Amino acid sequence: MAQDQRTIGVGIVGSGFISRRYLPNLLRFPHLRVVACADRHPERAAAVAAEFGLGKAYGVDELLADPEIDIVLNLTSPAGHFGIALAAIEAGKAVYNEKPLAIALDDAQALLAAAERRRVLMGCAPDTFLGGGLQTCRKLIDDGVIGEPIAAMAFFGTHGPEHWHPNPAFLYAEGAGPLMDIGPYYLTALVSLIGPIRRVTGSARITFPERVIISEPLHGTVMRVKAPTHVAGILDFSNGAIGTLVTSFDIWGTTLPRIELHGTRGSLLVPDPDTFAGPVRLRRAGETEWSDVPLTHSYTHNARGVGVADLAHAIQHGRIPRASGALATHILEALHGIYAGSDNGAHVEIRTLVERPEPLPAGQPDWELD
Repeated sequence: MAQDQRTIGVGIVGSGFISRRYLPNLLRFPHLRVVACADRHPERAAAVAAEFGLGKAYGVDELLADPEIDIVLNLTSPAGHFGIALAAIEAGKAVYNEKPLAIALDDAQALLAAAERRRVLMGCAPDTFLGGGLQTCRKLIDDGVIGEPIAAMAFFGTHGPEHWHPNPAFLYAEGAGPLMDIGPYYLTALVSLIGPIRRVTGSARITFPERVIISEPLHGTVMRVKAPTHVAGILDFSNGAIGTLVTSFDIWGTTLPRIELHGTRGSLLVPDPDTFAGPVRLRRAGETEWSDVPLTHSYTHNARGVGVADLAHAIQHGRIPRASGALATHILEALHGIYAGSDNGAHVEIRTLVERPEPLPAGQPDWELD
């Protein structure tokens, strides 16, 4: 396919808290141009456009109709991911959704089918697996340093986002909770490191049916909890490795690691998959101490948005994006499978197929990809 050397235009739908995490980075990639932002609250879009020097603050329909926009970055709440993404695809735009790709697996698969029919690409967060920490781990695994991966252990525990998030209620709504909100970081990291998931099972519960917001400005507001808040999952990977995943909003404190990965020739302490940097620590077979591994890759700062830049590069070079919609759908099926395993007391076979995303080249500077 001929390379497309033009600058790729990006339009952002959803001008809330998370847009301010993306924009400083998106504005630094030379092959991207952020054209406009939109929000159901026009004043939010106007404020973000003014803050970051964007030329246009739109309503959603106006943004989808703008011919200068090639990629719609969908930063709405999870309940809005499907509808906005489908409308963007039908308008002929590539789409990059915040995670999850959709709440329902059927909706995620419908988005992939629509994107294929319209011949547009689809990507989805998280893109933290493209950071220097996890890419260094990927290189160690690909180089055979720990041998064949045989076990992965992943843990996230806190007492909930009501202590810091300004408006946390959506994180306790259907389709959210720690598994759906934080689980994508962990499972995406694991699939990028050791490959796709074959089957899952799990156990899940809602510990506190109501929770009180501690943060401002909604301090004292009572929230009804609709999503499980403590979830434990077992993951069987296609390569034979067995994974353990725990995500919880019910834990007051923990000393558990974020991710440990164990192979036939050594073990890795993998950095927090909700970040881009290290540390990466290695203990080879026969050694008695852990050693720090220098990072081999760039994007060690908070580089949220590198997945959008990679999607734009995929458009330009006619390839599959690394943080692809297919990868996000595979992760979503595994997350739903953990819930189904809890409900049914059985393993759930994962039917979606996905390849490990291609690694980034080592030693490349920030703001470059291939």
